Amino acid sequence: MRLDKYLALSGLVRRRTKAQEACERGYVEVDGRPARPGRQVRSGQEITLRLGPKELRYRIVALPDRPVPRARQHEVATLLSSREPDLESD
Repeated sequence: MRLDKYLALSGLVRRRTKAQEACERGYVEVDGRPARPGRQVRSGQEITLRLGPKELRYRIVALPDRPVPRARQHEVATLLSSREPDLESD
């Protein structure tokens, strides 16, 4: 399955066009390497998303054939880590 389609169907990114933009801008990595929207993904691979100030890392559990409700997102992607930059005030 294409990476942009997986991101949209799994609910990790709201729309496929946003997933494509994120890939084109270098905000998405698969197994530690920058990934284009058309890259083929499979179960077991790790995806890193940099959305705004957050960096989220997921493992692909399953490839959905239709959009997944947020309550069932854990069935297609497992959150491995979530980081936000430390903002220190002076």
